[in-house]
Amino acid sequence: MNPRRISALLVVGILGGVLSGMFGVGGGIIMVPLLLTLGRIDQRQAAATSLAAVVPTSVVGAVAYGLAGHVDVIAGLVVAAGGVAGSLIGTRLLRALPVGWLRWLFIALLLLVAARLFFEVPERGAAIAYTWYSIVGLLVLGLVMGIASGLFGIGGGVIVVPVLVAVFGASDLLAKGTSLLALLPAAVIGSTANVRAHLLWVRTALLVGIPAALASFGGSALALLLSPQTSTILFAILILAAAAQMVVRAVRRQRTPPADADGIAAPAED
Repeated sequence: MNPRRISALLVVGILGGVLSGMFGVGGGIIMVPLLLTLGRIDQRQAAATSLAAVVPTSVVGAVAYGLAGHVDVIAGLVVAAGGVAGSLIGTRLLRALPVGWLRWLFIALLLLVAARLFFEVPERGAAIAYTWYSIVGLLVLGLVMGIASGLFGIGGGVIVVPVLVAVFGASDLLAKGTSLLALLPAAVIGSTANVRAHLLWVRTALLVGIPAALASFGGSALALLLSPQTSTILFAILILAAAAQMVVRAVRRQRTPPADADGIAAPAED
């Protein structure tokens, strides 16, 4: 762990934390590729480190949004419950289904969501109206978030935030704060499993997670200063970046050599 690598990990944490606080996402969209290139760690450890960094960034970000009155605790807990169950379903489906075509359908969904955000400006101060079907809808949203996370390794914020705005009528700030709260339980459970599987280096996680948490507070403050239109356009660009990452992964998987004659498969990307 030389000074250059330590500096790289700190930079990754700061960038990921700002992104997390500004948009209510986990930050993995930027942290995972930077950990691969700057941190020089492999795909599995990069994903595990990014997930661990989500824990402190989600706490700090959710508190920052909450102090400003932009967290719906009930919605966050319902989505989180669905997300935990969905992640278990997604990881099982990953072992049982050919997910290639599902991946491309999900990419198409992200593109449609991004396109809609370019033309939709959320209303500041709007809240989620509670009925029995809205609660069921929030639970289903959590399930979809968890399944997508388990199948594709994509963070839930890029799904939760636009759906809370477009379907449940939340303001952009309320959606972001609620999303950060919803991400927390799954991140804790996943990081605990990664520690048991020896995929997570605690020192690396701290070097990324601590600056990410501090930067998350700054990102949350920036989100409060941005106009709804600017914030929505920037978030749409972020979703396009997530879709682009999934396209790259899908193409790489298609190019992965099949198992050889002895039944030994090529190493998986993630």
